[in-house]
Amino acid sequence: MLIGYVRVSKADGSQTTNLQLDALKAHGVQQEYIYEDYASGRNDKRPGLEACLKSLREHDVLVVWKLDRLGRNLSHLVKTITDLTQRKIGFRILSGQGAQIDTTTAAGRLTFGIFASLAEFESDLISERIKAGLAAARARGTNGGRKFRLSKAQVRLAEVAMKNRDTSVGDLCKELKITRNTLYQYVSPTGELRERATKRLKL
Repeated sequence: MLIGYVRVSKADGSQTTNLQLDALKAHGVQQEYIYEDYASGRNDKRPGLEACLKSLREHDVLVVWKLDRLGRNLSHLVKTITDLTQRKIGFRILSGQGAQIDTTTAAGRLTFGIFASLAEFESDLISERIKAGLAAARARGTNGGRKFRLSKAQVRLAEVAMKNRDTSVGDLCKELKITRNTLYQYVSPTGELRERATKRLKL
């Protein structure tokens, strides 16, 4: 059975799921088997997705319009699809980047394997950059993250890390030994420097 999932980021009516719904229906997914969410892709709480994943049974196929409709990031996407594969559930993307992924075919499974390798590689790179940045900060005489205060090197590190969509905020804060509130006093969730960071860099 084909099971569909659609998502838009805003629930204020400014975005609709019509385009995604039309694509899924044209592919053969029936309306009653399509689950919806109106939430940001970074939001951990997506009741539509949770209900969708629970409803899937062996030999079902989960269908989404585009790759970014399902996962918060590449690592989350790989983890989700791997879980589906272990449950003998297929996964299919209809358009956009990753449209070659169809785990019901040999070619699609190969493509997914490449994505999985990239996710692991990217995760290792992020970890290495964070560790290298902290080592450089300590070499300049900082202690790796005083509470409520970041060094200039740490501000730059936070800026670069937050601009990467796959950065784990929790891991970054743990490395810097600060809270999320402290981090967001210096940089926005998308990596833009805030006023406090600008002042710190001028010192």
